[in-house]
Amino acid sequence: MKNLNFKHALISSSVVYILGITAYAGSFFVPLMEDPELQANLVLMVAIVPVVLLGSHIYYRRGYTTNGLVLGAVMFMGAIILDATITVPVFIIPYGGNHLSFFSDPGFWLIGLEYVAVVIVYSKFKLVRSGKS
Repeated sequence: MKNLNFKHALISSSVVYILGITAYAGSFFVPLMEDPELQANLVLMVAIVPVVLLGSHIYYRRGYTTNGLVLGAVMFMGAIILDATITVPVFIIPYGGNHLSFFSDPGFWLIGLEYVAVVIVYSKFKLVRSGKS
């Protein structure tokens, strides 16, 4: 972890969070399915790929060689903290949910796995392409 730039990892994580929550919340304004929560989660699952690719690009463009798993875990932990402090109180609690229901939802953890996996894949391609792997 000595080559992890924590500040830039958190900046990348914040960018991913802002764009992800925008996609999630925005999906409620275009009702395509009967279950708006399921629709929002599906939109987030699709949107998370390009958004995390962007966040990874923001981090790695500075030439860091951080292991993708480490970076993905740190970025996802940043998202968890933002979810606990912003998403749950603003978007979940007013509609009858709570922190336990949010963080115990298997969909949350599937999206988290997808998040980390995208960072790992991006880092492999980026580091191999740059000859730093």
